[in-house]
Amino acid sequence: MNAITQNERTIAGLPMGVIWGYVATLIFMAGDGLEHAWLSPYLNQQGFSVQQTATLFAVYGAVLAIASYFSGVLTEGWGPRKVMIAGLITWLIGQILFVQFGLKAHNYAVMLPTYGLRGLGYPLFCYSFLVWVTYRSPERIMATAVGLFWAAWSGGLYVVGSYFPAYMIPKIGYIGLLWSAVAWVLVGGLVGVLVVKGEVSQQTGNPKEKLKSLLNGLTICVEEPKVAIGGIVRIINSTGVGSLPIFFPIYLASQYGFTTEQWLQIWGTMWLANICFNLVIPYISDRWLGWRNTIRWIGSTGCGVMTLVMLYTPQVFGHSFLAMNIVGIIFGIVLCGFVPLSALVTSLAPEKKGSAMAVVSFGAGMSYFIAPAIVGTFIGSIGVHGVMWVFAIMYFVGAFLMKFMKLPAEEALDQGDISSENEQLNVSKLSQAK
Repeated sequence: MNAITQNERTIAGLPMGVIWGYVATLIFMAGDGLEHAWLSPYLNQQGFSVQQTATLFAVYGAVLAIASYFSGVLTEGWGPRKVMIAGLITWLIGQILFVQFGLKAHNYAVMLPTYGLRGLGYPLFCYSFLVWVTYRSPERIMATAVGLFWAAWSGGLYVVGSYFPAYMIPKIGYIGLLWSAVAWVLVGGLVGVLVVKGEVSQQTGNPKEKLKSLLNGLTICVEEPKVAIGGIVRIINSTGVGSLPIFFPIYLASQYGFTTEQWLQIWGTMWLANICFNLVIPYISDRWLGWRNTIRWIGSTGCGVMTLVMLYTPQVFGHSFLAMNIVGIIFGIVLCGFVPLSALVTSLAPEKKGSAMAVVSFGAGMSYFIAPAIVGTFIGSIGVHGVMWVFAIMYFVGAFLMKFMKLPAEEALDQGDISSENEQLNVSKLSQAK
């Protein structure tokens, strides 16, 4: 499929369908995220134990990880629109059953499978759209296009998904808010399905070809080891920062007197900064720095450093809300350094972008398991300081792994195997990433 067809209207080099897809992603993820910040304490108030709540989220995370993997390969095999429709329908069915027959009735046996079914929704919908973006966007602005996707994704999940509940819970209550999420997801889903057109591969409807597409998501890690490395870096990307809400606000409250409201403001400010710079950092990456260099130094190294800065800032400044907000802002900015990862990994397997994205998406889903597992395993023995150092070291390992993520043109440049003037022009921009 061509990146842009003739006479197609574009904005900043991106097709209008892609632009509207970002809007759909933001609306969909806003609906998906309306309960994330308050569901756990709400369940505890309703009489469910911490173990039951943890199990519920574990089931959700398991399904989400599987759906994250299959989103890419299913998109190549069946086309993005069909997969997005499947994500929309499964989310709506899961949400309605979860609220009506599970949560309202306090029926835990119903809550487990229905909330798990809901976990199929956003990976199938959003990650399939992301694969479509990688096919439809010109390579010269690929990282920017992916950055816009993640800006919309996090803007819906973390920003709208936090501020809207804070405003509406006193007015419509918790159950009312969950029903409003159906409207958000339905609107976002319909917009996305309508604007996404065309396929992302030349595969036919042959079942054998579709099965081959599914297997490609596994075999590509053997055929292209760099894709597997990209999946590991993606796990590291989300695991470190995603673990913070599990234990760090408790640490700040017990040791330095930060309130829950203050932590939420720090967390929200961090993600607002991330959204703003989700456009700036990828632009710098596309224009000057290079994808690999951006991921290695801004993303991996930057997050490793900021993890430690976040740990030691209250020890130096005490209960300083301003200092923690500044740290949060910088953390949110350097986190944007991971945005070009999708563009880099798919460029390493240009004929199997969906399979490569499956590995990256699966890495994102696996972080839902790995983050709480690390905290649960080590917090009792090495404490908060030790756990933060574990995550910082993981980020530094990610920076080291990026050393091996060179594109073929970069490797050819290193080996002096450039035989034509055109090839020299193609790698001139990439030479900055050495």
